[in-house]
Amino acid sequence: MVLRLEQGPAAGEKVAARVSRGVPWPEVSIGAGLRIRGRLAVLARHESHLRRRAVHAALVVTGASATGTRRGGPAGALDAVRSRAERALGTGLQPPEAALLRGMVLGQDERIPEAVREDFRRSGLAHLLAVSGQNVMLLAALALPVAAALGLGLRGRLLVVLALIVLYVPLAGAGPSIQRAGVMGAAGIVAGLAGRPASRWYAVLLAGVATLAANPLAAGDPGWQLSFAAVVALLLWAPPLHAGLRRAGLPGPVAGAAALTLAATIGTAPLMAAHFGRLSPASLPANLIAAPAVAPCMWLGMASAALGQALPGAAALLNALNAPLLAFLQQVAAVAARAPHATVELRLGSAWTVAAAYAALAVASLSVARAARHGRPRRGAIGPAAALLVAAALVLLASSATEAERVAPGELVVSFLDVGQGDATLLRTSRSAVLVDTGPPAGPILRRLREAGVGGLDALVLSHASADHLGGAAEVLRAHPAALVLDGDPWSRSALHARAMEAARRGGARVVTASAGQELALGALRLRVLWPPARASSGPPPGADPNDSAVVALVRHAGLDVLLPADAESGVLRRLALGPVDVLKVAHHGSADPGLPALLGALRPRVAAIGVGADNTYGHPAPATTAALLTVPRVLRTDRDGTVTLRASGAGLAISTDP
Repeated sequence: MVLRLEQGPAAGEKVAARVSRGVPWPEVSIGAGLRIRGRLAVLARHESHLRRRAVHAALVVTGASATGTRRGGPAGALDAVRSRAERALGTGLQPPEAALLRGMVLGQDERIPEAVREDFRRSGLAHLLAVSGQNVMLLAALALPVAAALGLGLRGRLLVVLALIVLYVPLAGAGPSIQRAGVMGAAGIVAGLAGRPASRWYAVLLAGVATLAANPLAAGDPGWQLSFAAVVALLLWAPPLHAGLRRAGLPGPVAGAAALTLAATIGTAPLMAAHFGRLSPASLPANLIAAPAVAPCMWLGMASAALGQALPGAAALLNALNAPLLAFLQQVAAVAARAPHATVELRLGSAWTVAAAYAALAVASLSVARAARHGRPRRGAIGPAAALLVAAALVLLASSATEAERVAPGELVVSFLDVGQGDATLLRTSRSAVLVDTGPPAGPILRRLREAGVGGLDALVLSHASADHLGGAAEVLRAHPAALVLDGDPWSRSALHARAMEAARRGGARVVTASAGQELALGALRLRVLWPPARASSGPPPGADPNDSAVVALVRHAGLDVLLPADAESGVLRRLALGPVDVLKVAHHGSADPGLPALLGALRPRVAAIGVGADNTYGHPAPATTAALLTVPRVLRTDRDGTVTLRASGAGLAISTDP
């Protein structure tokens, strides 16, 4: 949420609202006035993208209350229209389907479950959740025949569509993608009104100039870059691809959908690799299968939002017709996301490598054009191809993604992820990624991995079968298939464990029972299992405390030792004859442990991190534990500090937090 301050030292400036856990938030509708109290803080690293929206600080909210006032004027009228549209799009639908429909029609994706969003990302269908040129095109395709049926002439029809575009862009959030689509659509309408054929390339240029004039920082936004790359690719490659597929014998609709998907996928691939470190081979089949349902789903949703302004009952009828289409799209995304190699990890480390990739694509497209013309160069394609290359280089140089945010060769990055009341520790080198535990069910683990730029996992370690440690394992394994799963509790009968193992099997992971003496070696990274000892096939004795059987691991890399004891406390750890370590993850979320002072005397850690949720009902961390940790030079807690990241290299140990 972005706010504009009315009072305080930064009055008039934009800040990002960062709501502290436990702060009650009033239930208000769009456009309602709020009085917010808090303190200003610097933006965290994962919030750096907000600088492109002229946001330079965060407001850590400590209190919020409704003022009883509302925005007035045109903005207030638009608020009312959007509120009615939101209600209409949810009438008669289950919450997941309603959230999906609002995301597709209004770009409101906050309530879409994280697992569903990840399915759409992995399957290459994420563009359906972001309002873009497709929405504007479908809006025009829906409005033109309706206007014609009302007896309007050509000019009247075009004016109606132009007015709808002007209304729809702010209604859908006015993000970079819909801004670009709105400008291009409006340019085409104006050209039609003037009786002159529209130039596609002039429309693209006009959209770029208009959006950058409104916000020059948008050039560094991945969404802005991907939007323009997709449009340019469609203009350059979709027509010849469609013609080639038709010559190959594909039916017209199939060839059209395939050409659009191929062109957009190829055109955005270098940017996807640069910003997200992965590509989706599942994109083409998923988009082809989903294509027949997309337009009807959008049209029904747009009609529902329109009718909901005056006839909410009619909106419920349209939503009932739309429900099977929404379920179908979710199913396509889920099946495609779980397919083997649905995504592949591919990283381009700098603007120059991305520019080189686009240069190769430009050369390839020119070669194809020459071949199609029997050796005669297609002069009309040279300008757009050159413009594509230059724009890619300039825009990527303006991007906020920096090498400093990546893992350098020889560096170890240890992140104690903020997943609420639970544990999740991410270990990364320049070539590998290992996750130890995944936090609770329905936690933010997928979002945390995405913020860290994680693609695939080399290994997932499940310390034991407690829900706050493996609750997100199934979702993680579906979104980030791991080569190896180290299972600390193969005898568990919990449903969460069964789901995790099923996801591991489907992803092709090798599952190994954890036992002392095992060592995972990934380059210079070593993860050694210290506990539990090898057990009989029957597992721990009945009634045994599962925390006492949790995996205890020692991570070593370039002279740095990190001890990860999961929930195993001093009663277990004192049996292991441990020596000094550099970093300690405090066991069991900081619960009371009488043996902790003596253990700290033996370990002498420089840094201790507690994975704990704010306002948890267990009283973690216990007062006795926090008192014992006073002997440690640096103590960090995820409930207060957010994700804690340690970077170890030859230059020493650097610590950062993302509260």
